[in-house]
Amino acid sequence: MSEENKIPNPENPTTFTGLKLSKPKTVAAGIPAVLSSFKHVFGAMSLARGAKALFALNQKGGFDCPSCAWPDPDDERSGIAEYCENGAKAIAEEATSKKLTYKFFEENAVADLAQLTDYQIGKKGRLAEPMYLPEGATHYQPISWDDAFLKIAQELNALPDPNDAIFYTSGRTSNEAAFLYQLFVRAFGTNNMPDCSNMCHESSGTALGESLGIGKGSVKLEDFYEAEVIIILGQNPGTNHPRMLSALQKAKANGAMIVSINPLPETGLMGFNNPQHLDGILGRNSALTDIFLQVTINGDMALLQAIIYLLIAAEEEQPNTVFDQQFIDNHTIEYDNYIQHIKCKNFNELVACTGVPIEQIKETAALLRNKKKIIACWAMGLTQHKNAVDTIKEVVNLLLLKGSIGKPGAGTCPVRGHSNVQGDRTMGIYEKPSQAFLNNIERVFHFKPPQAHGYDTVEAIKVMHEQKGKVFIAMGGNFLSATPDTLYTAEAMRNCKLTVQISTKLNRSHLIHGQEALILPCLGRTDKDEIYGKQQFVSCENSMGVVQSSQGVLKPISDSLLSEPAIVCRMAQTTLFNKYQLRWKEYSEDYDLIRADIERTIPGFDGYNERVRQPGGFYLPNCNREGTFNTLSQKAHFNMADVQPLTLAADEFKMMTIRSHDQYNTTIYGLDDRYRGIHNERRVIMMNQGDINGLGLKAGDVVDLHNNFDAVDRVAHRFIIVPFAIPRGCTATYFPETNVLVPINSVADKSNTPTSKLVVIKITPSEVV
Repeated sequence: MSEENKIPNPENPTTFTGLKLSKPKTVAAGIPAVLSSFKHVFGAMSLARGAKALFALNQKGGFDCPSCAWPDPDDERSGIAEYCENGAKAIAEEATSKKLTYKFFEENAVADLAQLTDYQIGKKGRLAEPMYLPEGATHYQPISWDDAFLKIAQELNALPDPNDAIFYTSGRTSNEAAFLYQLFVRAFGTNNMPDCSNMCHESSGTALGESLGIGKGSVKLEDFYEAEVIIILGQNPGTNHPRMLSALQKAKANGAMIVSINPLPETGLMGFNNPQHLDGILGRNSALTDIFLQVTINGDMALLQAIIYLLIAAEEEQPNTVFDQQFIDNHTIEYDNYIQHIKCKNFNELVACTGVPIEQIKETAALLRNKKKIIACWAMGLTQHKNAVDTIKEVVNLLLLKGSIGKPGAGTCPVRGHSNVQGDRTMGIYEKPSQAFLNNIERVFHFKPPQAHGYDTVEAIKVMHEQKGKVFIAMGGNFLSATPDTLYTAEAMRNCKLTVQISTKLNRSHLIHGQEALILPCLGRTDKDEIYGKQQFVSCENSMGVVQSSQGVLKPISDSLLSEPAIVCRMAQTTLFNKYQLRWKEYSEDYDLIRADIERTIPGFDGYNERVRQPGGFYLPNCNREGTFNTLSQKAHFNMADVQPLTLAADEFKMMTIRSHDQYNTTIYGLDDRYRGIHNERRVIMMNQGDINGLGLKAGDVVDLHNNFDAVDRVAHRFIIVPFAIPRGCTATYFPETNVLVPINSVADKSNTPTSKLVVIKITPSEVV
């Protein structure tokens, strides 16, 4: 881009970013991924420190990746590298040698830091000591740990009602820390435990729980190698779960066919060069997807119903050859009603709602017709829509028809994001705990926990906005940048009396704060955690229900850091004193004691301390995997739902928020989206060329994006138009930059998840100079 056409950074109009475009890649990983990994890791720390971290990453006896929740192989791990490019980037972020002491905060006012981009904020370094922002102050100042915990205790105990406090959890939090955190919160007297799952796979848990009796996926990694068909819906594994590509490649070598359903032709869905294999090193493309269905945004339910419509016709033509009638008769209910429900649909209307050519839909149905071992994988491309729960249930309907649950090579696979988000929920981080869980807490710890449901993430934001939530404590995460309706959420945070962030790195949630604010720096996954000379370890649960140990190997960058379990224990001890005689001091000194009480409280953790020390850990029970369904009927439920077409005005578009390849959740590793060919800029909007022409605009034009849900005018300023292979009427932008457009009241039915994958927008030439 020429000098005169460079686009000013809208967060700092005096600088220029210089957007550069290249041809999108056709294959993921390979040598470029290796070079990118080393560039990030060894640019952030010494060769020795970086190598030590990488060699322990995802290895048995090492530490769990702080990035995604994709499982490690049960058998031998790679001796070269059991991690992906984005895992290496996560290590670079966490294990960086740069650190922020009180001098950094002394020299930088909060208001000045808030003007930086999320990328610039994240690159400042690791937090090295506790910091406190008094009411009315302009700079954070150092505070002792004792005084920090005393401040928290004073504010919590001054609340007229425990429900005036909100306790958020990020998926990074270990099982041990999460269990202690929920125990503290419930002993304090509330179930206000919103978490990051509320914003991502809450829809999956709701749909699977209601249909199948467990809110988790049913497959193991080895099932991929026995599958006949793998369907990937609304997921971009090449960027968000890169190690999944190895499993897909192995599955394909074993004969599996792969069907990918997505509005964007993501590189990782199309091809994969495994850098640990000679062919991958030589750049010999390994194609992955056999059928790519480029569905319009939110066309997934219509597409699934259209495919099932054709399969029903095939089953009626040749009874007992397409559907697994024995499985259906023995293990499901509502089959006959469901079949009639689909047969009453207008097939052509369903096809029109998908954006997919009818020939491809017929090709997919023909592929599935005689297959019995099918795995369905999905991520937030399904979960963040108003009809997300029903759409996921439609995925389940397809698997039930084919008898593809509870047998090898088949089942459900919601691909989780953060590496222990599933484990946190298992540990009791949930605003709507089951009565059985609460009864177990009472049985083991001899106090009656609160019975009323607490607030989820959206509800918590609203309560804080109404000035009813007075104290906000976050166990990890970057709440402001992760949540919808950014300006509304910022107002909510500022309404709090005290905000507390337990963090490894500086982020925007430290800079948009309550009247008073605390930053409590904690150890990361890579850090050694030694107590009285004995090294402790924690544990995590991956997407497929494996619980394994995680033990850091690096010397912490500061002696002033505490582990998450220690922070929770000291916070609880100072707040609760000796209430209920809970063993906070003992827990903080020996994590085996935490695991022993988890075993007493949560089913499936028998012999926890012994089994978690076994190489590779252990699987938790999973009723679907065992061929049973813990619903009220003890059978799987077919679900009946209708497609609700969205009618747009002539000047309206559907927008989905996505990640770049240099990003994990709200952590921005860099400014390049290498696979999509977008470099050195994040404020872009990907559009179909026909839509660009229709608006009288052109590539490189700078536009403003508008949303008017609930008659509230939301604007995201100064985005650069980039032509892209996306269906007409659809656009894509990066989050968190466009979270400002996601309405707080636009949520998925039942799960209350923000609808970040379908935001109705208008596009106008930018009015900001």
